[in-house]
Amino acid sequence: MENRWAVATSAGLLAVVWAGVADIFNWVTWLGFMGCSTFFAQPLLGVKGMLMAWATNVSGVFWGWLIIASSSFFVSPIIGYTMTGLVTAAMCLQASYSRLAFIPGTFIGCCVCFALAGDLAVIIPPLIIGGALGLCMSLLTGRLINLGNKQTKVQSVE
Repeated sequence: MENRWAVATSAGLLAVVWAGVADIFNWVTWLGFMGCSTFFAQPLLGVKGMLMAWATNVSGVFWGWLIIASSSFFVSPIIGYTMTGLVTAAMCLQASYSRLAFIPGTFIGCCVCFALAGDLAVIIPPLIIGGALGLCMSLLTGRLINLGNKQTKVQSVE
């Protein structure tokens, strides 16, 4: 893992930037890190990876909202339990669609929705920015690695 310093530098620097931006806009900081973590956990690289993180996280938020909203219409908690089961099955079945195939991202979005009581205005912006944060960390890490490789080549020529 000779690139550890590049990873650490880009992650640390952009974490500072994100924490500051989240504070300015009164966003939930950890939500951005959930979106960022989804980016790094899913298998695709670059913009495609960011789009996969966004799609799965937001679909999970939708599913969580659906459970919360539908359960609130009924007095019996059995309806909520049933909806949880049906929606969980649907979340797994959506993996048949390649753009929604990263099921952990969907479950992250759903859990985030539960944690913040389905408040979409609070959830969506930092979760989306978090996916972009992951892409930025990846790109910055690549730049730092290339910069380090160029410096190594120059030193070996001298």
